[in-house]
Amino acid sequence: MKISSPAFPDQGFIPVEYTCDGSNISPPLAWEGAPRETQSFSLIMDDPDASAGVWVHWLVYDIAGDKKGLAPYISPLLKLPDGARQGKNSFLRIGYGGPCPPPGYGAHRYFFKLYALDSMLRLRSNVSREQLETAMKGHILERAEFMGRFQRHKP
Repeated sequence: MKISSPAFPDQGFIPVEYTCDGSNISPPLAWEGAPRETQSFSLIMDDPDASAGVWVHWLVYDIAGDKKGLAPYISPLLKLPDGARQGKNSFLRIGYGGPCPPPGYGAHRYFFKLYALDSMLRLRSNVSREQLETAMKGHILERAEFMGRFQRHKP
């Protein structure tokens, strides 16, 4: 299984429009090669370089197993029109929170981790990363990830 974004290459720099310095909208994502048994997907976007520890930027789960990606600008709704749900990020908000490292501290890495699952999780909305990971245990068929970078410069 492979995940990517048409907006930037793996290990490339994330365009400003997807960050706190731009429109702070979620980037488009695409994936392929999921196991045939996939019933749903979960996505975790995080930054392991944050000074406060791993910072969660986005949690999306119960994405239909036949989907091949996510369009840009996913609204910050608990439940999306297609039935997928979003959890709480480290900004304590629902939905996507774009890269926003402190200015002048070098580039941070942002990992987009996609999980193919053998069932829908059917969790309530507004879950934390820990709750999502606990619910996924024993249901992960395959995992894929890619990484983007972002750096803010001192004003």
